Amino acid sequence: MTAPSTFGLSTEARNLQWLLSNLVEEVPGVHSVTVVSSDGLMLLSSDPGHQTARAPGKQDGPRGSSADLATIVSGIGSLTIGAAKLMEGGGVKQTMVAMQEGSVFVMSISDGSLLGVHATPDCDMSVVAYHMALFVGRAGHVLTPELRSELRKSMESAQ
Repeated sequence: MTAPSTFGLSTEARNLQWLLSNLVEEVPGVHSVTVVSSDGLMLLSSDPGHQTARAPGKQDGPRGSSADLATIVSGIGSLTIGAAKLMEGGGVKQTMVAMQEGSVFVMSISDGSLLGVHATPDCDMSVVAYHMALFVGRAGHVLTPELRSELRKSMESAQ
């Protein structure tokens, strides 16, 4: 993974990017991580400089890209929030989708922001969830409207 540029970012933004990169590097089985705002825009990505990824043996294209993960996380978040309202289940804390070839985890951060993780099918789900909860605990209180605006502008300039 190539370290994203943090030039010109505030200390809080650089710290969040470091936490996100650390999640990918330190947790076995994690492919990529993203943070999505309540309106579905990607705020942080473990791979912001490479918006499209090419899997071995696959054609070039958006499949597996950071933008795709952000879109999936936003959609899953909306769906589960709607389901929780219909079922009067309260707030959604975490959602996990297990597939044959991978897993997607979505966890609420704050103010409707979401943390999304794409992992291998054989990852230790409890370890991934634990590290996601650590990220949320560290990031939730610093993800202010001002910081979200800074991160949004940073992602737009990276594209």
